Formats: sequence, C-alpha cells, structure tokens
Amino acid sequence: MSLSILMAALSIQATPAPARSGLDVEIPAVQGVVVDPTCGGRPAMTTLATCFATTQAGVAALADTWNAAFAQQGWIAADGDDNRVVYVRRRPEGGCDGFQLVAFDDGRQVAAPAAPAYIALATIPGDVCAAQPAAPTPPATPTTPQ
Repeated sequence: MSLSILMAALSIQATPAPARSGLDVEIPAVQGVVVDPTCGGRPAMTTLATCFATTQAGVAALADTWNAAFAQQGWIAADGDDNRVVYVRRRPEGGCDGFQLVAFDDGRQVAAPAAPAYIALATIPGDVCAAQPAAPTPPATPTTPQ
C-alpha cells in the first residue's frame, strides 16, 4: 500500500505521529487525545501502529467519534470484537485496503475513569478483499471391495 497517514492536530500539546506503512485516513481532532509515540509503553507496537492516549472514561466516545469519521471517508467497519475494529475500503483499481483500530489500557493499573487508555491504528498489509485459498480437502479413503 502506498498511502500516507494524515494526522490532524489532536490538541495544542500533540506532536505529529510518524506514518506507519501508509494509511490514507483523516483522523479528526478530539480534545484531550494526544499522539503517544510509546504506544502505552509497548515498544513492539510502536513499529506497527500509530497510537493515541486518552482516558478510560473517554476511550469509547473517542472510538465512536472516529468510527463515524471513518464511515464518512468510505471505510466500512467489517469485523472486530470488544476492543478491535477492522475497517475496509475498496480501491478504485480493485481490491481493498484495510486497517484496524485496537483499544487497550495499561493493564498494570487499576481501572478508573481517569486512568490512561490507548487506541492503536495499524494498516493490514496486502489486499484484504483477496480471496483466501481454499482449505485443502483430505484425500479420499480408498474403499475395499466386499
């Protein structure tokens, strides 16, 4: 994918996040949300995702706000679970691009409204609409004549 992350200024204190494998998504500014270059202290995640910090009280509203903004940009929430949403958008030349939003907390702190919470945005490489290879079928068992 040769797309670029377009980061809105998330707050006066926010610093721009580096692009991670290029994602063409406008991220709306939300008060109290800042770019977190440490991804909540998860070094491995910093190489895969762009992370944002908020509070546990605000993370659900942030995800809802961004979900609405992504939908206006043509992204479809195609899959997910409690803390993850997978977004897909068709390419004009065929195939699809995809990215995922993952919400998480520190895990070492007690859950509390003012405790930190994080959202990571990461591209899904390749064509997410490409047909998956069919599962191999087991070979037929020869029957013995009776």
